[in-house]
Amino acid sequence: MHGGTHPPARWVRVLAGLALVTAFTLAAPVVARTPPTAEVSAAQAAVVRAESVDADQYAGDAISRAREALAQAQAAVAARKHDDARRLAELASAEADLAHARSRDALARAELAQRKAQVGELRAKLGMEATP
Repeated sequence: MHGGTHPPARWVRVLAGLALVTAFTLAAPVVARTPPTAEVSAAQAAVVRAESVDADQYAGDAISRAREALAQAQAAVAARKHDDARRLAELASAEADLAHARSRDALARAELAQRKAQVGELRAKLGMEATP
């Protein structure tokens, strides 16, 4: 085909592609305008969950970062910076989950050490030799 004419199938593909790009372009601002209330609520719950296992004692650095990111996310929501708020809420959740895991690990290790000490005491009372 010469002289600037194009087959109809090509035009259909071009128009379909333009329609798809337009749809994504129009949908993106809607997501950015939507407050990330679910993400902020999830971050708050993650911080509370970490606090419930003594994260301040066992994972102070991670829980501090989680609280700071959560505070920043809440400020970003108030400022209508929803993309920033969403990203900060997800960061807060991740840091809180890390704090929770570190605390649970520390608590489990402390309990294991306590149980080993109890077994050692019982062995000593019974006159048994300690085994590794």
